[in-house]
Amino acid sequence: MSWSSSKSTTSTQPIGQPSLPQVIINTRPVERAAPLTQHLQAAGMSVIDMPMLTLEACPTTEQDMTLMRQWLAGDYQALVIVSPTAAASGLAVWQKLEQERQIQKSDGNDKAQNSPNFKHLKAPSHLIAVGEATAAVLNDAKLDAKSYRVLQPLIANNEGMLAMPEIESLKAGDKMLVWRGLGGRRLLVNTLQARGVHIDSIAWYERKMPSDAMARYEKWKAEFLAQKSEQQTTSGSQPKPVVIVSSGTAFEHWQAIVSAVAEQKVESSLNMDKPASLTLKLTDFAYVVLGERLANMVAEQDLSYWRVEDLAPGTILAAIHSPIVG
Repeated sequence: MSWSSSKSTTSTQPIGQPSLPQVIINTRPVERAAPLTQHLQAAGMSVIDMPMLTLEACPTTEQDMTLMRQWLAGDYQALVIVSPTAAASGLAVWQKLEQERQIQKSDGNDKAQNSPNFKHLKAPSHLIAVGEATAAVLNDAKLDAKSYRVLQPLIANNEGMLAMPEIESLKAGDKMLVWRGLGGRRLLVNTLQARGVHIDSIAWYERKMPSDAMARYEKWKAEFLAQKSEQQTTSGSQPKPVVIVSSGTAFEHWQAIVSAVAEQKVESSLNMDKPASLTLKLTDFAYVVLGERLANMVAEQDLSYWRVEDLAPGTILAAIHSPIVG
């Protein structure tokens, strides 16, 4: 478990006032949001799932298949898998290639072609999974226990991977394959390339803004502001909503939506010659962000945040409950 809070982090509940449920906005993709949402709800928080990313499969190209065949032939010293989605996509192709190999080995007899139960997969290199969920996908597959184990960094980020002996030992002329989505993990790649390591990657999916993201945000915002307006007549106080962000792309989507909706409200008020209606700005939220790059992004805009080094639900809950630092 690893987290830290910025000096600009604000308290979530004034002392001496009735306790109100902390509002948490979980921007993780639908496929990955449930464990965190359930954990925070169990802790008494009001959690809104508002994904800022949707994962869409990329077409598997002939170049991707060539890289997979080269990896299976032992051309790479390590394979890094950055997400559960990348693990599942890569495994499906790996299994397909293994089945094809067995069919060819058996001269194409009908029994081999119709049997889905082939032998355990034998990994030709180290398998390095980023995070528990990614490792779980790989461990659930038919991996030969006698071949390479599924390894994980102590901290599930670029710095943690660079500290692994299997990565640290890579030298000029060595090769590493990465299963990933489009974008991300540049520190790892740039550091190893500067060392002379050859990096190839397969992008199994791409991350896009969900088509209903703005509509979801507008609906939540209207309900939140209405509730906040009602509470102004009571002794209660509504703490800042906390937004959980795990990638730079997700934060860019969040920033675009919040800013666009705020600008729409201002323009609408001006056109109707009325006082500006209530809206929300980026500074009206506190943020839980993953890693140094995201922390720098929010710090540049003077936003309140906690930085975490992994996305374990317990880590995030501990960060939200942390005292003010500085």
